[in-house]
Amino acid sequence: MKLVSTGIKKVFSGFTVLSGINLEVDNGEGLVITGANGSGKSTLIKILCGLLRATAGSVEFMANGKAIPPNERRLYFGLVSPELQLYNELTAYENIRFFGKLMGIRVDNRFIHNLLEKFGLKGRGEDTIKSYSSGMKQRLKFIVSTLHSPEILFLDEPTSNLDEEGIRMVDRICFEQKKRGILIIATNEKRDLAYGEKVIELSGSGSRNSN
Repeated sequence: MKLVSTGIKKVFSGFTVLSGINLEVDNGEGLVITGANGSGKSTLIKILCGLLRATAGSVEFMANGKAIPPNERRLYFGLVSPELQLYNELTAYENIRFFGKLMGIRVDNRFIHNLLEKFGLKGRGEDTIKSYSSGMKQRLKFIVSTLHSPEILFLDEPTSNLDEEGIRMVDRICFEQKKRGILIIATNEKRDLAYGEKVIELSGSGSRNSN
């Protein structure tokens, strides 16, 4: 897998948030997107995964040297971010089954039970999500976003609301993801810089790359 963006620009109501963003991430690599609040980290993540249209520029997902059509990209990536909405009136079991169905994955109760235990939610599978803490919801987002073992995993502020045990969980997920494909993280946390072989620092109207 390879993800390539060229000349990404985003303008909101006449204000340029992103300009001239070029990046290339290959299989086995992690990219960390950092910068001050309002610099466009989340905006860039949304553009890269297709949730937001860029004002100018292009994004390509490549598999074995061939471009993946935009309408098929959702099969290749997972996203953990505030944009991922869980269904508060449903239980964790029901949420996981629902998202699994969207991805074409059949999941049984034993499979879900093992996932809940792995991600620190053992014993809470039958509880509705409205009873969950913010940290528990973040853990469940990781479950539904990695159900299909995505080749590209986008994480927007991945350690938000997590305790030390949850942060270790993120460490494990990031390590496993880079063995499988590509990892892209937007963060303000200095410790998260260790997740990336490449770093792009946004200023709000441009960027500075480092390898």
